[in-house]
Amino acid sequence: MDLGSQVYGEDSVDSGNHTWVSEFVFLGFSQTQELQLFLFLVFLFVYTTTVMGNLLIMVMVTADSRLHTPMYFLLRNLAVLDLCFSSVTAPKMLADFLTEKKTITYQGCMAQIFFFHLLGGGTVFFLSVMAYDRYIAISRPLHYITIMNTRMCVGLVVATWIGGFVHSIVQLVLMLPLPFCGPNILDNFYCDIPQVLRLACTDTSFLEFLMISNSGMLVFIWFLLVLISYTVILVMLRSHSGQARRKAASTCTTHIIVVSMIFIPSIYIYARPFTSFPMDKAVSISYTVLTPMLNPIIYALRNQEMQATMKRLGKRLVISSRK
Repeated sequence: MDLGSQVYGEDSVDSGNHTWVSEFVFLGFSQTQELQLFLFLVFLFVYTTTVMGNLLIMVMVTADSRLHTPMYFLLRNLAVLDLCFSSVTAPKMLADFLTEKKTITYQGCMAQIFFFHLLGGGTVFFLSVMAYDRYIAISRPLHYITIMNTRMCVGLVVATWIGGFVHSIVQLVLMLPLPFCGPNILDNFYCDIPQVLRLACTDTSFLEFLMISNSGMLVFIWFLLVLISYTVILVMLRSHSGQARRKAASTCTTHIIVVSMIFIPSIYIYARPFTSFPMDKAVSISYTVLTPMLNPIIYALRNQEMQATMKRLGKRLVISSRK
């Protein structure tokens, strides 16, 4: 492939004096074939673990009547979000490890941006719902089941998906009118707004400001509000008995770990000017690939009810296999 086709895409379309790119080229992680094969195996393991771990949570919460509570209903939805979110970027990244030409069509890139922000935004909103659930459980334990009834839980879940959809549509509406006439090289493994925006053949300073306000500041403010809410919860726990306090504190600590793993990398990427830094790709890996895998591990390992459910399901499988 010559330099022109690499930069502007083989199927570019001339319109006036511009050459519109029809595809974007990912640089990925390495051009060394041996290293790419090694990375393929590593990330295949990570993605497989992500899928199996989140599916396990979904199956356990659905199958065990002891987990039919608001907290585990919400945890199951988080597993759905993590499974879908990781699937936006991981399959394409794995396929690119096995190909020399790492490209994505313009339409595919815009679709990836849409689903990335739909599910990422939904996760951000949903973590605040989980903080609210813990606040009600600790501040009003006698009325918890009444307040967090099925209708309320379903309504909160639907609201987070709507919030993610609105956030994603705003991003896409700002991106679609932009002209792309080359170059089309993305130093990444997926289409991310900061890098794609820099390839536009027009001044995007105001647009960058709008997106930082919409994504970056939203994530930053939301992170502060969630941390404040968990701080209030931990202060309230001082009035509880020893056993109840330790159990609730353990749950809140787990939530804070998950919140930090998702929010801090997002703030790093979206709450600053869209310029490249050496750490960008590593940070992107942490919250697009690793965090969806670690969430079920953190919840499963730190939660006694989940551990007990896994043991019960394991015994059922053993008994069923002997029949």
